[in-house]
Amino acid sequence: MYDQHNPWQIIGQEDRYENPWIKVVEYDVINPGGGKGIYGKVHFKNTAIGIVPLDDEGNTWLIGQYRFPVNAYSWEIPEGGGDLHTDPLMSAQRELLEEAGIKAKSWDKVLDMHVSNSVTNETCVVYLARGLSFYEAAPEESEQLAIKKLSFGAAFNMVINGEITDAISVAAIFKVNYLLENHLI
Repeated sequence: MYDQHNPWQIIGQEDRYENPWIKVVEYDVINPGGGKGIYGKVHFKNTAIGIVPLDDEGNTWLIGQYRFPVNAYSWEIPEGGGDLHTDPLMSAQRELLEEAGIKAKSWDKVLDMHVSNSVTNETCVVYLARGLSFYEAAPEESEQLAIKKLSFGAAFNMVINGEITDAISVAAIFKVNYLLENHLI
């Protein structure tokens, strides 16, 4: 049996950096082995939201954009952030319309996850959206987006071939593929 109590002792903490999206906190700690050390945590001010839109013909939509932190162009499912105090479904509906110009009649939550739990407390919720209707996308000023319609199978192959590397997108596409293959949705 595993001991599930927190083996880390916090001696002190100091906020090191903050912007509208994150806060970085440095902790003085006693680690599980008894040694003194530091631990940095990135606190996210939003819930990560991902959406896999799927039409009746088995097509989905990906969003392409340049990702500043990794200095690379990335194809991803529609994603964004939702206020921590807002229902994630409402945030997902807003993001899908904003990024892809899509509204959906049917929403199924397919995944809850911690994105990088060794250094952040970021949580993510992913939805499958169906019963789609189409409008004009309205990305934020900081977003320069491309929208690609393709079969869900082609998106899955992009994951397999390493063309999609965003963690949320990879996890979401694998989960939806599993659900579809096993007739669970």
